[in-house]
Amino acid sequence: MLELRFVLDPADDPRVIAFLQAHLDDMHRISPPESVHALDAEQLRQADIRFWTAWVGDVLVGSCALKQLDDAHLELKTMRVEADYRGAGVAQQLLDFVLRQAQQSAARQISLETGSEDFFAPARRLYARNGFAACEAFGSYRPDPNSCFMSRAVPVIDSQKQD
Repeated sequence: MLELRFVLDPADDPRVIAFLQAHLDDMHRISPPESVHALDAEQLRQADIRFWTAWVGDVLVGSCALKQLDDAHLELKTMRVEADYRGAGVAQQLLDFVLRQAQQSAARQISLETGSEDFFAPARRLYARNGFAACEAFGSYRPDPNSCFMSRAVPVIDSQKQD
């Protein structure tokens, strides 16, 4: 398994900006414009969003973000794995990381929007394997045949457990 180094990222490194642009380009290639909900670098710098990049050495291999919807509800955003690293366990490591971040934030619920197209089937399977289930549109989303909405509870940290 690859050892990832996670960085809370200001989304200002040219490599990160190019990575995010590739993500946006893919989303616009796959989905109609009204169904693209991916964020660009500027949007990821908003106060209600925490954005992380994942690196192997000096190679950017993935990203993930959490958007604060309210005190108890987070949205998973901008989860992407560099094409050369897909199938190498990076997506699971990204998801594990972001779920730990959600847990540490004391959120009770984490939700996401992903595409309903075949391209997104591996992502939907990953989320389902990790306890996400289909849900109604949430936050500012509206029902969309090109979107799949999923959500799960965030386990409460047991402060009595010792590591």
